[in-house]
Amino acid sequence: MADLEKIVEQLSELTVLEAADLSKMLEEKWGVSAAAAVAAAPAAGGGEAAAVEEKDEFDVILTGDGGKKIQVIKEVRAITGLGLGDAKALVEGAPKAIKEGANKAEAEEIKGKIEAAGGTVELK
Repeated sequence: MADLEKIVEQLSELTVLEAADLSKMLEEKWGVSAAAAVAAAPAAGGGEAAAVEEKDEFDVILTGDGGKKIQVIKEVRAITGLGLGDAKALVEGAPKAIKEGANKAEAEEIKGKIEAAGGTVELK
């Protein structure tokens, strides 16, 4: 059990990008997918199972600044390339999209950066 606790501690220290890389490495090593399609329960009338599609485009929505508005504005500027006034307006107008149509890795990276700055993010 002590070894498992050590592994949990090590995994808890990973950044979002490192965790994504780890997931890809494990998928390749074991020949499985962490996001395998899941079959839905049979429909009441038809008895057919529908496969759930994995989403590949995400909108990164800033939901709040977590009381750290200045840090979040700085991070939004770095991510989006917006000027100070536009970034401030985006943060103050939350919930607002920071990035639309981002791939999963990019969306997770942006989410990690905003959360590290103190903000809250939702992926849709």
